[in-house]
Amino acid sequence: MADTVGDFLLQRLGEWGVRRVFGYPGDGINGIMGAFGRQETIEFIQVRHEEMAAFMATAHAKFTGEVGVCLATSGPGAVHLLNGLYDAKLDHQGVVAIVGQQKRMSMGSDYQQEVDLQALFKDVAHEYVHMATDPAQVRHLIDRAFRIAKEERAVTCLIFPNDVQELAAVPKPPREHGTVVSGIGALTRSHVPPQAALQQAARILNEGKKVAILAGAGALHATDELIEVADILGAGIAKALLGKAAVPDDLPFVTGTIGLLGTKPSHDMMNDCDTLLMVGSNFPYSEHLPKEGQARGVQIDIDARRASVRYPMEFNLIGDSRETLRALIPLLQRKTERQWQDDIRANVERWWRVLEGRAMNEANPINPQRVFWELSPRLPDDCIIVGDSGSATNWYARDVKIRRGMMTSVSGGLSTMGCAVPYAIAAKFAHPERHVIALVGDGAMQMNGINGLITIAKYWQRWGNGKLVVMVLNNQDLNLVTWEERVMGANPKFEASQVMPDFPYAQYAELVGLKGIRIDSADAVAAGWEAALASDRPCVLEMVTDPHVPPLPPDVPAKQAAAYFKALLKGDPDALATVRASIKETWEGWFPPKKD
Repeated sequence: MADTVGDFLLQRLGEWGVRRVFGYPGDGINGIMGAFGRQETIEFIQVRHEEMAAFMATAHAKFTGEVGVCLATSGPGAVHLLNGLYDAKLDHQGVVAIVGQQKRMSMGSDYQQEVDLQALFKDVAHEYVHMATDPAQVRHLIDRAFRIAKEERAVTCLIFPNDVQELAAVPKPPREHGTVVSGIGALTRSHVPPQAALQQAARILNEGKKVAILAGAGALHATDELIEVADILGAGIAKALLGKAAVPDDLPFVTGTIGLLGTKPSHDMMNDCDTLLMVGSNFPYSEHLPKEGQARGVQIDIDARRASVRYPMEFNLIGDSRETLRALIPLLQRKTERQWQDDIRANVERWWRVLEGRAMNEANPINPQRVFWELSPRLPDDCIIVGDSGSATNWYARDVKIRRGMMTSVSGGLSTMGCAVPYAIAAKFAHPERHVIALVGDGAMQMNGINGLITIAKYWQRWGNGKLVVMVLNNQDLNLVTWEERVMGANPKFEASQVMPDFPYAQYAELVGLKGIRIDSADAVAAGWEAALASDRPCVLEMVTDPHVPPLPPDVPAKQAAAYFKALLKGDPDALATVRASIKETWEGWFPPKKD
C-alpha cells in the first residue's frame, strides 16, 4: 500500500507497465526519490545530465513501442530535459516527463529555483502538462498523461511540488461531486481506412506506370507489406532516414535513403516517377520529392494532421501503415511491364559500386566512408544501430547496409547532436541481449558522449553482456557544419568555430574500465571493427579520419557548386585538400569499379 504521493506515483507507474525511469536526483524530487528506495518494481537509472535522461526515454520509446519516462528535479533540472523532450516530440514518441517544483506556499514569491514549469513545458508537452496540487488528483493525472502519450505518440509532463510528494496518498478519491475516478484500460480502435477509400487509392496506384514508394518511421513494422506492394506494382522503395530499417538494403529495388544524405537511385526515382506512394513518413524536404504536377500521390499515415503536408497528394489513407497496406494489397493489380523496376535495379547495382569505389579512395589518414563500408558486412544479426547528427550521419545513411531484423534510429525531426550515446544506453537496457552500435562524430562525443561512457561503465555488467560499441570519428572538425558553410553560405572554413580539440577517446574508455581501440590506418579499419565487435565489454572504437572528404549530395545543384568554389577562393585553409578529395568522389560517380 502506498503511504505517500511519491509512493503512489511509482505504484501507478508500475501498473502502467513502467519498469525503468531515467533521471537525476535533486531536492525538488526528494519525496519521489525516497519512494524509489521503498519499492523494487521500477529501476531508477542515474544519468550524468537530465538531457540524457530525456534522450534515453525517447530511445526507450523508439526501440520498445512503450512510453518512456524521465525524471528531473525542479528549476535547472527541469530545464535540462527540454532538448531531449523536443527530440521525442519531433519524432512523435510517447514520453512522460516527471519534474519537481518548489513548495506550493512559496510559489509566486520569486523563490530560489522557482520556474513557471507549466509555461516552460507548454510547447514541448502541449498535449498534456499539469501540476499536482492535491493528492486526490494524482491518479487521474498519471492516467491521462500516459494514455495521451501512448495514443498521441506525444510528450506529456507532470509537475509535483516537493511538499505534495510527501503528503498522504489518496489511491481512491472520495465518491463525491468534483471527484475524478480514472482507470488504466487498454486502448483499441480501428486502424484501417474504409473500403471505398482503399479502392480509390488502389485505382491511382494501378494506373501508375512508374511507381515510387517512400517509407518512413511509421512503416518500420510493415516490412513484408512494403515488399509485396513493390513486387505487385513493379516499384522501387526509397527510405527516409528514420525509416532506414523499414526494408532491408539487400533487395535490388530498394534505393536507399532520400535527400541530401540520400542516394543517386532515390534521387533519380523521385525525379522520374509518375506515381508516389508515401507510407508512414513526414520527410520534410519537398525539393527531394517529385515536382508538383509530375506525379499522382497516395499517402498512408496514422495522423490526418500530416496528410498532404509535404506533397499535394491526390488521395490520403488515414490508418496504421501495416494494416492499411494489408487491406490495400488485394485491390492492387500486378504490373506485367517491368522496365521501370529493372532500371531501378540497374541503378541500385551501379550505386553500390560507386559507394565502394569512394570508400576505398585514399585519404589522410582514413577515408570516413571506409569506416562505414567495412562495418556493413560485419554487422551482427539483429543488432541495433544508432547514429548521431553530423557528417557521420551522411556515411551511415548511405554506406551501411541494413538487414532484416535490425533496428536503427537517429534524431530525425530535431537532428540534435549528442543523442547517439544515450540512445545506445537505453537500447541496451531495453534489449540487453542485442548488440548495440553507436556511430558518433567527435563534436557530439565531446558534447555529452564522453560523460555517457561513465554511465556505460556504471551499468554495463547488469546487461549480461558487453556487446556495445561506440564508434567515434576523430577528425578534429565540426565537419558537417564546415561543409554547410562552404556549399550553402559560400564561406571558407572558420577555424575558430570549427576546429575541435583532440581527445584520447580510446584511452579514456580504458580509464573508466571499458575497452578502447584507436585506428589511424586505412588497412586496419576492418580489423578494428572485428576486434570491437568481439570485445567482452563495451568498446570505444576511435577512428582517425580525414575531414576533407566531401559528403556529396546525390545531385550537386549548380548553386551549391558555385558557393563551394567561392568559399575556396575566399581563402579556405583546406582548399587544396578538399578539391583533391572532391575530384576523387566525382570520378567514382562517373566511373565506378566494375562488377566482380
